[in-house]
Amino acid sequence: MLSNAETPSEFLDMLEDDWRRDTLQEIRAIIRWKAPQLSERIHYKMLGYGIDNAYAFHLNAQKAYVSLYVGDISKVDPTGDLLDGLNVGKGCIRFFKTTKIDDTRIDEFISRAFTMWQAGEDIGCEL
Repeated sequence: MLSNAETPSEFLDMLEDDWRRDTLQEIRAIIRWKAPQLSERIHYKMLGYGIDNAYAFHLNAQKAYVSLYVGDISKVDPTGDLLDGLNVGKGCIRFFKTTKIDDTRIDEFISRAFTMWQAGEDIGCEL
């Protein structure tokens, strides 16, 4: 969902009250826990998490899944162990209705990605 919301609160208010909202809220809580230094803002018409104008994560609810955008996933989790069992693209992790967040290691992935990002390591996508 690309939103015309101007604040995170407006963005959340625009979401349908279904499993996507719940999943997004769970992942949002993990980001706040593992990367409390990041500000939550609207960026690219979705939730963005960063400092100043540099963003580590983006979070959005699509029609059939919730997406967490991270840059280049293979730079953060080269072996794929942390995201085993999840649907991943090059820079997107997709959470479907059947995904149980507590059964994943997404908290470890977010923590590792944030630590790398904060240290200035390149976790971005190559063009």
